[in-house]
Amino acid sequence: MDFIRVGTLAEIPDGELRGYDLPGGRVAVAHVDHHLHAVGDTCTADGGSLSEGVLRLEREPEVKCACGNRFDLESGEPSDGGGSDPVPTFAVRLVDGWIEVAPFPGVRT
Repeated sequence: MDFIRVGTLAEIPDGELRGYDLPGGRVAVAHVDHHLHAVGDTCTADGGSLSEGVLRLEREPEVKCACGNRFDLESGEPSDGGGSDPVPTFAVRLVDGWIEVAPFPGVRT
């Protein structure tokens, strides 16, 4: 499977997320407890950017967009708010300090 190098781990301190461009659209990459998660960057309820949202770590890791919708970082499923459709999830890996993301959603390593 091909992966696309999007940035370095140093760009995303633990507990933060960043947005990156892929050929098929933007992806939000979160660094949570030394694990990486990648989801589509667009909130399915209002179209806002998830990479500009806030990580919530009380239970399962999730991202909360500016309008209040929350999405599980593992499954992409909405966990609260007005989002009724899941956001796509992407395979993500770390190779020699570089973050690499699968170019298409739903692909697992």
